[in-house]
Amino acid sequence: MVVNPTYEGVASPESSDLILIQRSMRGDDKAFEIIMRRNNRALYRAARSILQDDAEAEDAVQEAYLRAYQALDKFHGESKLTTWLTRIVINEALQKMRKRKQEMGTISLENVVNLEMHLDTANEGKASPEDPETAAMRAQTRKLLEHKIDQLPSAFRTVFILRALEEMSVEETASCIGITEATVRTRFFRAKSLLRESLAKEIDVVFEDAFAFAGERCDRIVSTVLERIKCLHARRT
Repeated sequence: MVVNPTYEGVASPESSDLILIQRSMRGDDKAFEIIMRRNNRALYRAARSILQDDAEAEDAVQEAYLRAYQALDKFHGESKLTTWLTRIVINEALQKMRKRKQEMGTISLENVVNLEMHLDTANEGKASPEDPETAAMRAQTRKLLEHKIDQLPSAFRTVFILRALEEMSVEETASCIGITEATVRTRFFRAKSLLRESLAKEIDVVFEDAFAFAGERCDRIVSTVLERIKCLHARRT
């Protein structure tokens, strides 16, 4: 997931969000590509924390980018661009969850906090036997961590991914999900406690590798969204 640091005027992510958005609104697709490549992993992780499916999460990210692209004029910098985009992708993931659950009857899914009432939160997974080879053990432990994160109650899972893996602040996480900062702290603490019960010391070793965002997936999302943006341009002309 490479971003060209020499693109004029956008060397610093913090200072360049508005510049990139302004250029995107003028039809500069390269600027929007930079926005996507900077935020792909965070959005994918947020969507997957809700949907627990790689393909559906990827689709939710693409739809979120298209919605964001068509609403760029509504971003005025009150929050970080990543926070704004994360809120959009969470809404997309929740819409997919609603559709998935339609056959079960009317279910209220107003926000991420309520999802744990409707998702399977079984936590009976067993750790696999240790592999004698260090490299294999690391890969196995990473997979185990991902599995255990998937098994967290959904409200804990989304908070954990935003806070621990994406390193969002308590304030940013609360803003993305729509809950209080106190609730973020409580759920994050509980999520870590549940994971440590299963993973012990290994959890600290594999945080960085959890839900790795491969370059191929990143490129596929960018390519698909840019093609759909071209279609939007064509309709306007």
